[in-house]
Amino acid sequence: MGKVTGFMEIDRQVGKYQPASDRIRHFREFTIPMSDAEVTKQAARCMDCGIPFCHGPTGCPVHNQIPDWNDLVYNNKWEEAIRNLHSTNNFPEFTGRVCPAPCEEACTLNLEDAPVAIKTVEQAIADKAYELGYIVPQPATVKTGRKVAIIGSGPAGMAAAQQLARAGHEVHVYERETKAGGLLRYGIPDFKMEKNFIDRRVEQMTGEGVTFHYGVNIGVDKPTEELMAEHDAVIYCGGSETPRPAGIPGVELHGVYDAMPYLVQQNRRVGRENIDSTGWPAEPILAGAKHVVVVGGGDTASDCVGTAFRQGAVKVTQLDIRPMPPEKEDKLAVWPFWATKMRTSSSQAEGANREFQVATLEFVGEDGVLTGVRCCQVDERRKPIAGTDFIIKADLAFIAIGFSGPMTTGVLSELEGKLELNTDRRGSTNVVANERDYKTSIDKLYVAGDVRRGQSLVVWAIREGRQVARAVDEALMGASVLPR
Repeated sequence: MGKVTGFMEIDRQVGKYQPASDRIRHFREFTIPMSDAEVTKQAARCMDCGIPFCHGPTGCPVHNQIPDWNDLVYNNKWEEAIRNLHSTNNFPEFTGRVCPAPCEEACTLNLEDAPVAIKTVEQAIADKAYELGYIVPQPATVKTGRKVAIIGSGPAGMAAAQQLARAGHEVHVYERETKAGGLLRYGIPDFKMEKNFIDRRVEQMTGEGVTFHYGVNIGVDKPTEELMAEHDAVIYCGGSETPRPAGIPGVELHGVYDAMPYLVQQNRRVGRENIDSTGWPAEPILAGAKHVVVVGGGDTASDCVGTAFRQGAVKVTQLDIRPMPPEKEDKLAVWPFWATKMRTSSSQAEGANREFQVATLEFVGEDGVLTGVRCCQVDERRKPIAGTDFIIKADLAFIAIGFSGPMTTGVLSELEGKLELNTDRRGSTNVVANERDYKTSIDKLYVAGDVRRGQSLVVWAIREGRQVARAVDEALMGASVLPR
């Protein structure tokens, strides 16, 4: 462990933010990095628990060896720390920025509301490794002669590609967009993660032999069966991109949009790309000088809130049908699992008006243009309470209530009737495959990430990408040294 008495002597500390009044004026990251000395002190707080729930199944999906690299950071062994971290996580600079950190919820010190700053240390290790030149291409020394195609370059596809390339396979990644990253690039705003981090990994992976094919929509521009005929294995990592239908009257009004087109468009602006290059609405969606309503209480809704403030919205209201959660959870009832409690994102802290236990009944408008959102209060069963209707003024409204599965065009439409699908408890339609071999109902076709498990976290996508790479390598070679 780091320092035996560290958790008793050192208070929890994480990076501070720029003031809201400053950060809403730009789309860059706004967390003020901690010094190496401060990070080392936080790593020293790790107790090296006998049963470290932080990297078990309740904590980290990729099973990061958190106590180990905390100890290495405490002892100023940065190169060993990044090597350890990379052994379980291909892209710690991604997860160190956008992961909600279930590991910290599972930390033993969270019983005292002061968990180790695991996410902060993880990001610091990755950033320090880049600074010191430790992250370089690691091409395979021996080639297998086997050829693998990956559909989609989100975190699952990128992780699978890197693992397979390092195992010696010839890897081709097919991406319908103009750049790699999937919703990591186009869905997550730059103020949460700037996209140069993706570009650096793509450069590293290219140096390892991965070939990226941009602007190729498999199932539309190139048949999936043709791709399978050209490769020894194909991995489908298409993500979960179909918006969950809201069923709210008035969605056809001008000014009402699903959340993702709005976020994608703004990310394209920041990245200096054409906003209408892949079929999203061509008209600019801008919140400047407008009253904005966001329907939904999750991360995507929060991203819409932060984006609207940066575009100059007059007022942003976020509607959540769930009851207001408690300020503090019952530790002994829920730890080490993720707790339901009041959480305020950095975007919400920038001035959002949050309404809980409120249902969205209708989008109202005049002459086909949105003017307001009719709502009502609901009871614990989410049933409307009579006489509680009210209207919120709105010039712009975003629906951010999740996703119901992969895009129905492309691969799914081409393989309709051949690819086995199922509907999960949330009503999402996903491609069927188990967590051992990730095989679909079609020979040579594998699947991983949100397209298999439904919408989830970046860290889960990385885990599935690594695991499907192991499964494919084992199927092609008879054995594999890649970790699960």
